[in-house]
Amino acid sequence: MKETEALLRLQEIDLELMRHKATLAEMPQAKKVAAVKAAKRKLAQDYKRLFGQLKDCRMELEENEAKQRDCEEKIERVKAEYSSGDAGFRAAKDAEAHLTALAKGHEKLVYRHGELAKEQGRLERAERNARDLDARLTEEGKAQIASYQEETRELHETIEGLGQEREHCLRNMTEDVRKRYAAASERFGGLAVERLRGNVPSVCRVKLQPAAYSDLVHGPAITECPYCHRLLVTEGALDDVE
Repeated sequence: MKETEALLRLQEIDLELMRHKATLAEMPQAKKVAAVKAAKRKLAQDYKRLFGQLKDCRMELEENEAKQRDCEEKIERVKAEYSSGDAGFRAAKDAEAHLTALAKGHEKLVYRHGELAKEQGRLERAERNARDLDARLTEEGKAQIASYQEETRELHETIEGLGQEREHCLRNMTEDVRKRYAAASERFGGLAVERLRGNVPSVCRVKLQPAAYSDLVHGPAITECPYCHRLLVTEGALDDVE
């Protein structure tokens, strides 16, 4: 395969690959798979936040229970100290006030414990729901991927075949032309090569002046269009002259 033939075929292949890949991207299953992946990413963020909240709630519950036990022990000690009845009136009043304060503190701890227990239950249910949703999303993603692969098998085989042919074309081109093609392809969205037909490039369609035309057809077979700067294959241009 001549280098000019390889270059022209390479562009044909790349344009075909672009069309096929666009078709794949528009498949309903591909969009659903993308949606599932997006949902799983958001769920992972939500689960991380939820896990942190649940961890904090459990720690606060443990601290609350420790404070309750400490408060209960203090109440028992105060009761024991003044249960004998030997304390004076003032000491008894102080003990009563102390017990009242401890009882109120304990009551607040118990109330807060109830709130925390409810919050823990809510968070644990949310955590289970998140895990269940993640499992369902995983299964949905697998199903969509399987359906996508089944319906696009032939297209993937075509893409694979084009890829192999593309490698063959590249092997028949010099490193310089490969680099120039890659740069032009990126710049022009894949439409990097044109042929000179008579004195008109096939893509930009700007008629060459006689002097420029003569220079091109008597120059290298692969050059650059003076107008649009795509790669220009001049080989065979004279054959198209009427």
